[in-house]
Amino acid sequence: MARLLGKVAIVTGGARGMGEATVRLLVEEGAKVLITDVLDAPGQALADELGESAAYSRLDVSKKGDWEAAVKKSGDLGPLSILVNNAAIIFQKTIMDTTEEDFMKIFSINQLGVFLGMQSVFPSLKANGGGSIINVSSIDGLQSKNSLVAYSSTKWAVRGMTKAAAMEMGKFNIRVNSVHPGGVFTAMHGSDFISQEDADKFYHSHAIPRVGLPREVAALTAFLASDEATYSTGAEFIADGGWSAGLVNDSLPQL
Repeated sequence: MARLLGKVAIVTGGARGMGEATVRLLVEEGAKVLITDVLDAPGQALADELGESAAYSRLDVSKKGDWEAAVKKSGDLGPLSILVNNAAIIFQKTIMDTTEEDFMKIFSINQLGVFLGMQSVFPSLKANGGGSIINVSSIDGLQSKNSLVAYSSTKWAVRGMTKAAAMEMGKFNIRVNSVHPGGVFTAMHGSDFISQEDADKFYHSHAIPRVGLPREVAALTAFLASDEATYSTGAEFIADGGWSAGLVNDSLPQL
């Protein structure tokens, strides 16, 4: 398929994990992608592998100057029409153990980074006749868990910013939506030190009793980036294996 033929995208956190899967799928669908990250070696290696369909630019999403440079470089690939705000970090600490420095670090990437991304690409998307912004939130932007006070607060904020941006940008044919993954088998989930089989065990009570895969979330992002989603904006799209639907209770009758 070539649903994204002729489109140019910026993907943040694109060097590995869910970002890498997104980059690969967007390219498969015909897009040209500027891969951005602070992981220079894997980011450049991915761009080199993908050839003329990709380029790499170092981007600390918390820095306005880095965003300006990335948007400018994306123009070498063609008119920008897609932004995937994927870059994020996570840590687990109770509310009493979370320091101000902890909170501001996660805020600067997960929340400020999304804000700066939307702000930075808007002039180009407007000038190019519109486009699609996909902000990767989390299931923890719909609910939360103990130890995630900082992380969850940023992911809830992404929902609010997405809706506000959708209201402001819609008249310029720019759609803004949020994607909410559940557990996805990436380095953030522990893929560097546990097996996928071990990860699956955590999800045994979910409707789909396994961990999610990066490409499964990327597929949802690709849909939102495409012209198949031209009447969807300001909305939440969930890819969580049914986590938010509830949990299977083994003490009750089952099929």
